[in-house]
Amino acid sequence: MAHYKSFEDLEIWKRSREISKDIFDMYLTSDLQKDYGLWNQINRSSGSVMDNIAEGFDRDGNKEFIQFLSIAKASCGETKSQLYRCLDRKYIDHEQFNGIIFKIDDCKRQISGFMKYLKNSDRKGNKYD
Repeated sequence: MAHYKSFEDLEIWKRSREISKDIFDMYLTSDLQKDYGLWNQINRSSGSVMDNIAEGFDRDGNKEFIQFLSIAKASCGETKSQLYRCLDRKYIDHEQFNGIIFKIDDCKRQISGFMKYLKNSDRKGNKYD
């Protein structure tokens, strides 16, 4: 696997950014605007995915990066659960729900794969060389 120079190069970060944008687009086009508590929570958890990937990358060590990736993966689960509430409250329809859920599940799979790669990698990062 290639050496990445910044978190912006990571496909998992790009995918998580896309999910965060989808959540914001959902907010702009639905009655979720009237549900501040749910909006605040889903906005924060979806943003947490991309933020933890970025922060972990910039820690310069695989052990810490894996920990932050684990948090990012958990935030995917949190966002997914909140998305069910959006569906149940009829802020989105099944088609929109399924589209975002597919992206979240794909992102979780990619994060898991990247964590596995880092655990087995000989390159441990600058912090622990």
